[in-house]
Amino acid sequence: MTLQHTLTALAMLAASASVKSQTAVFNHFTYQGNDARFAQVIDTTRQFFNPIIAGFAPDPSICRKGDTYYMVNSTFTLFPGVPLYTSKNLREWTLVGHVLNRESQLPLRGQHVSGGIYAPAISYNKRNDTFYMITTNVGKGNFYVKSSNPEQGWSEPVYLKGMGGIDPSFFFDKDGKGYIVHNDAPDGGPRYEGERSIWIRQFNVKGDSLVGAAKEILRSGTHVQKNPIWIEGPHLYRIGKYYYLMCAEGGTGAWHSEVILRAKNPMGPWEEFTGGNPILTQRSGLDPMRPHPVSSTGHADLVQTPKGNWWAVFLGCRPYEDDWYNTGRDTYMLPVTWKDGWPTILPQGEVLPTVVDAAREYAPSPRIQENLLTGNFGYTDNFQGDKLNMRWYFLREPAPFYQLADDGLHISPMSTNARGRKAFSALFCKQQHTSFSASTTLNFVPQSAQDMAGVLLFQNEDYQIVLGKTMLRNRVAVVLQRVEKTSVNIASAFLSPQDAAAPLQLKVEGKGRYYDFYYAVGKGNWQLLAQGVDALNLSTNRAGGFIGALIGLYATRQAVEKR
Repeated sequence: MTLQHTLTALAMLAASASVKSQTAVFNHFTYQGNDARFAQVIDTTRQFFNPIIAGFAPDPSICRKGDTYYMVNSTFTLFPGVPLYTSKNLREWTLVGHVLNRESQLPLRGQHVSGGIYAPAISYNKRNDTFYMITTNVGKGNFYVKSSNPEQGWSEPVYLKGMGGIDPSFFFDKDGKGYIVHNDAPDGGPRYEGERSIWIRQFNVKGDSLVGAAKEILRSGTHVQKNPIWIEGPHLYRIGKYYYLMCAEGGTGAWHSEVILRAKNPMGPWEEFTGGNPILTQRSGLDPMRPHPVSSTGHADLVQTPKGNWWAVFLGCRPYEDDWYNTGRDTYMLPVTWKDGWPTILPQGEVLPTVVDAAREYAPSPRIQENLLTGNFGYTDNFQGDKLNMRWYFLREPAPFYQLADDGLHISPMSTNARGRKAFSALFCKQQHTSFSASTTLNFVPQSAQDMAGVLLFQNEDYQIVLGKTMLRNRVAVVLQRVEKTSVNIASAFLSPQDAAAPLQLKVEGKGRYYDFYYAVGKGNWQLLAQGVDALNLSTNRAGGFIGALIGLYATRQAVEKR
């Protein structure tokens, strides 16, 4: 092709794409998990996989009304917030919506990715037939919402003025009295780094208000070890003749655990389970070469079945090496055993099992195939209908940058990008497997080096990988950028003028720490853009914070500076 022909082709391309260039169209999104952990045959009518919710589902809390169980998780700065799952048998779980689905309930503007919603706790009060979800919005304060029908919607937030700290949880006693337990600084301040306390407040159920002063009921934590740290995530229960206070301890990393105490009164004094704490941990005494390890287990909650049996939900992580994991913290579940008036979730020194026998009181039944929460599932989203699938999230706040159409998801690029704390034009789902593939077909014509659209692998503002279509040295190109505080182009491929406006297929294949990246023009064959790219920057422990890696469909008119 002569220079004149090339210039003419580019001029025609620019003219025909003048409207299209303002919009990135994603015809589909396809995801497939392929973890060795789930590559085994189980009897799904009688068994379930751990985790029960794979990929970025931390801080689970659970309750039951009648024959239905309800469970929620932390979402930090994702919108909508606090996914609501239901189950009839503790084996099959269904995502039915989100507790916080209105901006008035969930102000997140300007917060760091790992700010926002911490440790939501869901409770059911039989006395007034009302559900409560209480949590911390780091940028706003502690609050709760109420509902008589959790699947139909929740109230506006009620903020608890004067109550500091994090991780509040309701307890409603048999006499109708209400209490809130939460984490806060010790009375008089901490004596050492990581020293925290558990406090209790009385709650007026009829008046929806706090009553009286707070009382410190547990300082530092349990004394299984010297100077225990980060006592948090408290839950209060009344079981038999005792009240039980169960808390996470040791921090959210590899030393995480769950501990328990009991008392004859919710105000204490509290007796420690000295012979059994921690009642859940994977921090020591295990073979480091065990298959499919789980680490950091803790932050648990308990629920009783109609026949009186107890189960626990809790978080854990699936490292691919050392303590590195990109999937964040998952939700796990185990039966609880009782001895001499004390519960144990997992005896110390035992490995957390991958396959668990379901609750015996529930008859075997076929698993619902469309529940894409655990196992090696896959799905394709063609973005049909009038609303997004519940798997998709905004970051911080919804913005009117997208539209669903017959040909897929349309994203109008905003003049912001993923490096700041302002709203930007991306929709996210969760990376739920250590080994996975994710692909899409993109129609987009960049007009400058500032225009970019494609797939964004996101951990926080400073740790990302972007596979996109943009202009590079005045030519349309596929570019791969790795962001670890600074942005670096690690691979690129120029597209010919004939191919520049054609549909572009993009694919990511993750294999633990290392990811491969591909592209294809039109219906052509996949071409390898980069192999074995180090994705450690997408791990929680490298990037910091509390979330798991997100997979975004992304468009911007302010592409990150390329170095």
